[in-house]
Amino acid sequence: MFTHLHTHTEFSLLDGACRIEQLVSRAKSLGMQSLAITDHGNMYGAVDFYKACKKEKIKPIIGCEVYVAARTRFDKDKVLDKEYNHLILLCKNEAGYKNLINMVSKAFTEGFYFKPRIDHDLLEKYSEGLICLSACLAGEIPQAILQKDYEKAKRTALWYRDVFGEGNYYLELQNHGLPEQLSVNEGVKRIARETGIPLVATNDIHYIEQADAKIQQVLICIATNHVIGDDTGLEFHSNEFYLKSEEEMRELFSDVPEAIDNTQIIAEQCNFDFEFGTTKLPYYETPDNMNHFEYFKMLCMQGMKKRYGENPPKEYYDRLEYELDTVEQMGYTDYYLIVADFVSFAKSKDIPVGPGRGSGAGSIAAYCMGITDLDPMKYNLLFERFLNPERVSMPDFDIDFCYERRGEVIDYVTGKYGADHVAQIVTFGTLATRAAIRDVGRAMGMPYAAVDAVAKLVPNDFHITIDQAVKKSKELSDLMRENQQVNELIETARKVEGMPRNTSTHAAGVVITHDPVSAYVPLATNDGAPVTQYIMTTLEELGLLKMDFLGLRTLTVIDDASKAAGIDIDAVSINDSDVYKLFARGQTEGIFQFESSGMKQMLTNLRPTALEDLIAATSLYRPGPAKQIDTFVENSHNPEKVRYITDKLKPILENTYGCMVYQEQVMQIFRELAGYSYGRADIVRRAMSKKKIAVMEQERGTFIAGCEKNGIDKSAANAIFDQMADFAKYAFNKSHAACYALVAYRTAYLKCHYPAQFMAALMTSVLDQSNKIARYTAECKRIGLRLGPPDINSSMKGFTANGRVINYGLLGIKNVGSDFIDDIVEERKNGRFIDLMDFCKRMQEGHFNRRAVESLIRCGAMDCFDGNRRQMLQALPSLITNLENYRQSTRYGQVGFFDLGQGDIMSLDFELPDVSEFPKTELLKMEKEMTGLYLSGHPMDKYADICRNSGYAYTIDLIEAEKDTMSKYKDKSVVKLCGIITHVTLKQTRNGGTMAFVTAEDLYGSIEIIVFPKTLEKYSELIYETSVISVVGNLSLEEQKDAKILASEISLPPSGSNIAAENAPVKKKRKLGLFLRFQNEQDDNIRLAKRVTTIFDGTIPLYFYYIDSGRYELQSRSDFVEVNETELRELRRILGDENVVYVG
Repeated sequence: MFTHLHTHTEFSLLDGACRIEQLVSRAKSLGMQSLAITDHGNMYGAVDFYKACKKEKIKPIIGCEVYVAARTRFDKDKVLDKEYNHLILLCKNEAGYKNLINMVSKAFTEGFYFKPRIDHDLLEKYSEGLICLSACLAGEIPQAILQKDYEKAKRTALWYRDVFGEGNYYLELQNHGLPEQLSVNEGVKRIARETGIPLVATNDIHYIEQADAKIQQVLICIATNHVIGDDTGLEFHSNEFYLKSEEEMRELFSDVPEAIDNTQIIAEQCNFDFEFGTTKLPYYETPDNMNHFEYFKMLCMQGMKKRYGENPPKEYYDRLEYELDTVEQMGYTDYYLIVADFVSFAKSKDIPVGPGRGSGAGSIAAYCMGITDLDPMKYNLLFERFLNPERVSMPDFDIDFCYERRGEVIDYVTGKYGADHVAQIVTFGTLATRAAIRDVGRAMGMPYAAVDAVAKLVPNDFHITIDQAVKKSKELSDLMRENQQVNELIETARKVEGMPRNTSTHAAGVVITHDPVSAYVPLATNDGAPVTQYIMTTLEELGLLKMDFLGLRTLTVIDDASKAAGIDIDAVSINDSDVYKLFARGQTEGIFQFESSGMKQMLTNLRPTALEDLIAATSLYRPGPAKQIDTFVENSHNPEKVRYITDKLKPILENTYGCMVYQEQVMQIFRELAGYSYGRADIVRRAMSKKKIAVMEQERGTFIAGCEKNGIDKSAANAIFDQMADFAKYAFNKSHAACYALVAYRTAYLKCHYPAQFMAALMTSVLDQSNKIARYTAECKRIGLRLGPPDINSSMKGFTANGRVINYGLLGIKNVGSDFIDDIVEERKNGRFIDLMDFCKRMQEGHFNRRAVESLIRCGAMDCFDGNRRQMLQALPSLITNLENYRQSTRYGQVGFFDLGQGDIMSLDFELPDVSEFPKTELLKMEKEMTGLYLSGHPMDKYADICRNSGYAYTIDLIEAEKDTMSKYKDKSVVKLCGIITHVTLKQTRNGGTMAFVTAEDLYGSIEIIVFPKTLEKYSELIYETSVISVVGNLSLEEQKDAKILASEISLPPSGSNIAAENAPVKKKRKLGLFLRFQNEQDDNIRLAKRVTTIFDGTIPLYFYYIDSGRYELQSRSDFVEVNETELRELRRILGDENVVYVG
C-alpha cells in the first residue's frame, strides 16, 4: 500500500486547491487507506480533515509542513533571516500532537517573520512522538545539495536522525518532472546509502486532479495580485502536483520501491485521534473551597428570592430544580459559575450588560444568578432549547457588553485565569460568490467592467452559491452559453468559491482553558494577538469553553441616555402604552432592530401593544418567514380568522395568532402533540432546519404515531409535520428575539420620554459615521429637537442635551483631538471662557494648537464670544504670536519685574479687526467642512415637503439597501433623488470624454452619483457645488461598496409653495459661471486662457464652449475661478469680447 504524506489543502490559504472533502473522497476512490495533511505552517484544517477521513473510513495522519528559521526563531534581520526552509512533521500519537501544536504555536507567537518559523532548538525539545520527513526542494537538505554542499546536507540529515531517533526520520524523494529534483534525488539517495537513513516517496500535492493545475495558478495570482502568465515567483513549472494513484507513484520511483513501501510503515505508526465531546472547563475557585454544585445551587436560590420575592410559585421552584439537576448531570456547573462571575464583575464596575442573548435566556437558573435579565417564565422560554440531556454540543452563553468597555471584561477574565489560558478565536475570510468571480476575473486579465457586469448578475440572495445563481439567473446562464470567456470565468470561480483566503479574529469569541491554550490547540497570531487555529465550532467539539464577549453599541446608548435622564432603565414599566404607540406609528428611527423602512411599515400595520408583539416582529422580519407577515398582521387584528389544524395547537400558537414563528414552538408541538422529550424535539428541529431529508422522513412516522395516540388523525398530523418541515429552517430562537425586543423597548422608552437625552447618546455613538449623524439630525428636527453648534463653554466630547437643544460634540470637529478636549473641559472648572483672548491665554499650555482653534471658530463653537467668526479668524494668528512671544520672554527672564506692569498678561493689547461676518452660505459651508453637518440650518430644509410628497428616495434607504435584503430598493432599481451637490470631481475617459463623480446630500445623508459623458454634456450647467438637483438613475449596489446612482436624467427640483418665492434667484444662480468660447478642443488659445484663469483660483465654475461640436465642457473643480475685471480684461484681449461671458 501507498500513503500520501505531503498534502496541502485549501487551508494552505491560496497555496492549495484541495477541498478537504473532495480530496479525501478521491483518495478513497483510489483505494487508499490512509492520508496525511501537511499544510504550510499551520494546522487550520486538521480537525476538518480528520472528520472527513473518518467519514470515508480512511486513517487520518495529522501533520504540518513547518518553516524552519535560517538561524533561530528569534532572529529577524531583513537580510540574514529572509530565507527559511521547509520540513514535514507527522503525529504518531497524542504526545506527538501536543509537541507539534506547541511548535506550531511558538512559530507564530515567537518566530513569525514573513512566515511562522520554528528552529532547531524547538525541534530538539519537542521531537517526541513525531515522524520527520526532509521535505521538498525548499528543505534544508535539498537546498544544501543544490548549493553543491553535500557534506552539509549529510551532516544535517544525521542531526535530524539523532534528534528524532532511528525510524522516525526519513529522506524525502519527489519527482514532478523538475530538473532540480533529479539532481537532489541523486544526492538524497547517496546520503541514504552512506547513513542508512530510510527513503520515502511523496508527491507535493496542491490540487486533486491534474486538470486542476490551472486552479492552483489562479489561487496564486489572487494571492499575489497578478495575472495568469505573470512571473509571480511561485510558479510550479509543472502540472504534476496532484493526488496520484499508487500505480503512478510506483512507476515514478520504480528504482527505489522501498521508498513507496515506507509510506505504509509511517502510516501504521501514526495513530493519533482527536477526543470529541469531553468537556474541559477551566477551574473555578469557590469561596472556602465550597462544593461547586452546592455553591451554584445557593446562588440560584438566593437569586430566586431576589427575582420573585419570598414566596415564588411552586412551578418556578420545580423548574429551577429541574435545571439544577440537568446542569449537574451534564457537568456544566462550573460553566454557569464562570459566566455568572464575569457578568457580576461587569455589573459591579457599572459596565452595561445586555439582558441576554441566544437560547441561554431560556434558563431560570441563569436569570436567578443574574447572567440574564429577562424572565423566562413570563415569556414561556424553553430551557431545553439551551440545554438538554440529549444535546451533544456544549451550551452557549453569548453576552452583550457595552462596546466601549467590553475589553475590561476580557482583561478581567485574562487576569483571573491567566494570559496563556485565554485566547481569541480565528475566523476565515472566504472567496464568497461575487468575490470569487471578481478575483478570478482579475487573475484572468479580464476588464473590471466586464467582470463587474457578470458579478452583478448573481442574485442578491443570502449565502447564494454559483450553482444556485446559474439556475436562478437566466441572464447569467444565457451569457455563459453565448460567451466562452464568461463561461470559463464562472466555471473557474465555481472551483474556488468558498475557499478560505485569509484569517482574521472572531469579533467576540474567546476560549478559556484549564491548562494553557496551546496544550489543547495550535495558536496563530492576528495583528500580534494570539488566536486559536481552530474555529469556534471546532473548539466546542473538542470540549473547550468558548465564550462570546459581544460589544453592543446600543447598550452604551441606553446607559448614557438613562444616566443623563437620571432614571434606572431596568426599573421602567414594560407596559407603557405611549411607547407602544411610538412603535405603532413607525417612528422608530434610532430604535434598535426596528429602523429599516420595511420594518417601520410592518409596525404601522401590526400596531403592537405588548412586548410579545415586538418579539414576533423582530422574528418575522427576515427573508424566509416574511411571507407570514401579512397573515400574522391580519390575524392580530381579526382573531376570529385564526384557524388551527387541531385545537391542541392553540395553547402553543395562540400568542402568535396561529402562525409558527419560533423554534420553541416547533419543539412544543413535537412534545405536546406527539409525546417527544424536549431534547429529542430539539434534535429533530435541527434536522429540519438543515433539511436532513432521511432523518425527517424517519421522524415523520414517529410523529404521526405519537399524534394518533393523542387523538389526532393521520392527515392532520401529516399536515402539521409538513408545515413544521417547511418552516423550521426559518424559525427564530424566541429567547434571543425576546432579549433583543426588550433592548428595543428600552431604547423606545428613552426616545418617547427623554428624547433629547436619547438622541444625544445615539448620535454620540455614531460620531464617526456622517451619514448616520445626518439621518439622526433629520429625526431630531422631526420630533422638535434642535441640533445646535458646539459651544466652547458647555459642549462635551459627545453630543449633550440642553433642554430641547442638542449641542454638537467637540470630538466630532475636524482637527480637534481628544486630549485637547480633555484640557478644555478641565480648564472650564476654573470658570467660563470670556472671549478668544481668554481662551487662548488659559489653554496655551498642553495640547493647544492653532488648527484646532481655527476649527472651533469655523464650526461656531466660539459664537458665544463677542466678535464674529471672520473677526476671530483674522485676529487669531497675531494673538497666538503675541501670546507665544510673551510666554517665551517670561520663560527666559527677558521681562523685568517692573516690565510686567499690572502683573497680568491681559495688559497685552488685543483688539478684534473691524470686519463684517461671512455670508450665511459661507458660514454653513464652514460648519459642513468642520463637522460634516450644516448646523445652523440645512440647505435642503426648504425641500423637505417636496421630497416627501413627490416620491423621492432618501439617501439613507439607498445606502442601506445592500445590507437590507427586505429593502424595496434593489441593484439596478430606477430611483429618484433630490439633493444638494457638495462635491464634484471630473475625470477624463479613455475616449476623451468627461464624466463627473458627484456627491449629493439630502437631509438623511450623502450618496455618490456617477454622471457619464453624454449625460454630463446634456446637464452640465446644473453640475456644480451648492446646486440643488433632482436626479433619476439606476441604483448600483455591490458587496462591501457604498451605493451609487448612475444618472440618466438631471433637472431642477419641482417648485413648491414654500420655495416659490426663491425660484427666480435660484434659477439665476444656476447659470453662474465664466464661459470661454474656442473653435475646437485643439484651439491654441486654450493654453493662453488657462495661463490667466489659473492665477485667479476661486469657486466660480469655468466652462469651455467648442464651436465645432456645439458642446459645453465644465472644467475640473480645481480650475474654478474668482472673477474680477482684471481677469476679464485680459481674457477678452486674448479671445475677443464676444468669446468671454460671465454670468453672475
